[in-house]
Amino acid sequence: MIRFVGSFFGAIFTLLTMGLLFGALTIGGIFYIYSADLPSHESLAQYTPPTISRIYSGEGRIIDEFAHERRLFVPTEDIPELVKQAFVSAEDKHFYSHKGYDVTSIFAAFRDAIISRGANVRGASTITQQVMKNFLLDGSRSVERKIKEIILATRLEETLSKDKILELYLNEIFLGQNSYGVAAAAQTYFNKPLTALAPHEAATLAALPKAPGEFHPVRGKERLLERRNYVLREMWQNGYLDEATYTAEKDQPLKSVQNGDYPAFREALPPRGYFTDEIRRQLSGTFGEEEFFGGGLSIRATMEPELQAIAARALRRGLEKYDRGQGVWRGTGKTIAIEKLGSEEDWRAALAEVADLPRDVEGWHAAVILELGEETARFGAEGDLEGHDPVIPAEDVTWARKRLADGKLAKKARVPADLISVGDVVMVRAVTSDEDGSFQRWSLRQVPEVQGGLMAMDVETGRVIAMQGGFSYQSSVFNRATQATRQPGSSFKPFVYAAALDSGFTPATIVVDAPIEIETPEGLWTPKNASNKFYGPTPLRTGIEQSRNLMTVRIGQEIGMDLVASYAERFGVYENMNPFLANALGAQESTLFKMVAAYAMFANGGERVEPTLVDRVQDRFGKTIYRHDQRNCKDCSQPTLPEGRGVTIKSDRERVMDAITAYQLTSMMEGVIQRGSGTGVKLPVPVAGKTGTTNDAKDVWFIGYTSEVVAGCYMGFDQPRSLGEGAYGGTLCVPIFQEFMKEVVAKYGGTEFDVPSGGYFQKIDRFTGAKLPANATGANVISEYFREGEEVIFGLDALVDGGFAMGANLPLFAAGETDGELVDTLTTSDGQQKAVPKKANFGTLSSGGLY
Repeated sequence: MIRFVGSFFGAIFTLLTMGLLFGALTIGGIFYIYSADLPSHESLAQYTPPTISRIYSGEGRIIDEFAHERRLFVPTEDIPELVKQAFVSAEDKHFYSHKGYDVTSIFAAFRDAIISRGANVRGASTITQQVMKNFLLDGSRSVERKIKEIILATRLEETLSKDKILELYLNEIFLGQNSYGVAAAAQTYFNKPLTALAPHEAATLAALPKAPGEFHPVRGKERLLERRNYVLREMWQNGYLDEATYTAEKDQPLKSVQNGDYPAFREALPPRGYFTDEIRRQLSGTFGEEEFFGGGLSIRATMEPELQAIAARALRRGLEKYDRGQGVWRGTGKTIAIEKLGSEEDWRAALAEVADLPRDVEGWHAAVILELGEETARFGAEGDLEGHDPVIPAEDVTWARKRLADGKLAKKARVPADLISVGDVVMVRAVTSDEDGSFQRWSLRQVPEVQGGLMAMDVETGRVIAMQGGFSYQSSVFNRATQATRQPGSSFKPFVYAAALDSGFTPATIVVDAPIEIETPEGLWTPKNASNKFYGPTPLRTGIEQSRNLMTVRIGQEIGMDLVASYAERFGVYENMNPFLANALGAQESTLFKMVAAYAMFANGGERVEPTLVDRVQDRFGKTIYRHDQRNCKDCSQPTLPEGRGVTIKSDRERVMDAITAYQLTSMMEGVIQRGSGTGVKLPVPVAGKTGTTNDAKDVWFIGYTSEVVAGCYMGFDQPRSLGEGAYGGTLCVPIFQEFMKEVVAKYGGTEFDVPSGGYFQKIDRFTGAKLPANATGANVISEYFREGEEVIFGLDALVDGGFAMGANLPLFAAGETDGELVDTLTTSDGQQKAVPKKANFGTLSSGGLY
């Protein structure tokens, strides 16, 4: 009997031993099979997760950030122990003791699943396993993936320290609201750095990985609160919190940015605008979109925030002034259903959901019309109205007419009800007194249909200090400063004149201003001056001051449009300019960005300057990977310099035009400001510039510069059509330039333009080109700069007509568009005064009698 019992238990023991051995061999075989083809875990030692790229101002303030996954990488030594303890308690309390997987947790999960018959299936993954799943495996729920996960986790534990594994986890984990990693999540939910988190806030973050979609701080507030308190309890039981702290922290309310308890981090940043979005567009092309949105780049922008705000304000004011002058009300085209207007909570929620409103316009508020009275309209608005009664008075709407369903315009509005209805979403702003800034009334506002751009840059470095690409970025992201290709019109003429001055012309060269007829494949082309008049033989200076089209065409014909095209391409206005005569008048399209950069080369004496929106780019490790200014500062590394001596900066920039040509051109464009179409510019420093107006006033321009800064303005409809009578660069863009540059000059100052060596000044008559003595004075006297050694021919002895015929009944030396009638006397080359009929022509006066 005893032998039988012994044999029986021996057999049982053998079976168990064989079973365990077989099971171990089976498990070992399974693990061997799956371990043969696994991704390498060793790359995680050098893993750099996608992180936010940030744009900083020159003062180091964050002005924008870009990321597909909003993540701020924090090394393990900078993550507070409190945060680590919260996540370990929530996700893997045996993290510091296991070897990659937790057998106890696995069996507990298996047991719970059997007892509940599959109703309670929970994960048993350690933090190390989750790292493997997130980095190297897919998210499928399968036995195969779990086996691979355990194998890789074991290998990772042999390769990396616990702290490094935890660093990977805490920087990679998704925590809802497009927040990846604990640092970004702390900012998203509490607008705090990790070091400022209280235990209940750290526990809130640690509660999120289980189900970030369900644990929303508003929609799933109760579930999140319950999970948070569970994490706090685990922290207490694991010895990370004492009982008193646990008790106090679990009673804390659940506060968050989403509940409105804290301001959002984004609210501390300026609204995204054209400048930073253009940086995004350019750097995504340079470094690649993946690197820009995930490389953790630190980008130092050239933008000066104060001047950027002034540029936006000046452009908006100019666009809005034109729009209100048209007298047509369009509104936003958006409405809110009447049933949602019953309570303030309802209409505020509905208004907040209305997208594509210009909320980035300074002083504007999104609003909804709640009630219409006989003379007024009452509205509800976003933002702080500072206690002012939210009412639109009748006096505010009398400028506008509403467009009817048939396309016709209604009569001018008398009361708000003539333009708006209850439920209409509108924009409003406060109208204040110009004298003391006191509130006067609320006013309806709309995004103008006309658009435009404004850009300014340093003439020496190419640093773009301000750029506004339209009325409102939130209304339209299309950047009209860099992306809109439009005809520059007469603002292109300086490039024709530059080519001429380098080809033997001088500011005193006489060019015929007379009718031209040219046969083209499209028919007869008869260019005209803007005044629809012609003025006979005219010095080159007057041609650009008065923007004479006929003179410019003759110059282009004389020097050859191939040469003009080469100059335009050299300055970067065009990549490939068609050498047609019409293009001498700016018929080929370019961008404001290119035009402003080209004018900077006139301002700095003819040296190439590349425009840039970025001073420097650093990678996530702080290494500089791009720097715009490549000039060499010889003394910058010296600890001290001799008294009175500044640093020496060596520049080897390419010269794109002769320095004397640049100065002559600048001097002539100063005349545009003093006597031509730019007389609206009134600045305390010398200014040069040129207006531009295309056929039918579809595009209007002004580009001007001081010795320090160049700025340009463009206006036009996105779908080109005439801006109407009276629309010129001088009437629409010059006021915008003046408002902006007044502030720029106050900051940067300005000097007389540098006079290059190798030339001399000579006084001439600006109407006739006649040489005058050094003591000559008068309204017609101008001092021109000529090259030394250059043979200058004054007067009609070197008449340029471009090969076109000149009619016999032309006025001779007629007054220009802004000069009134021709004076009765002219000063000849020998200093004598000669009487001239006010409408002299070749039939009434011989040219020989003047010279």
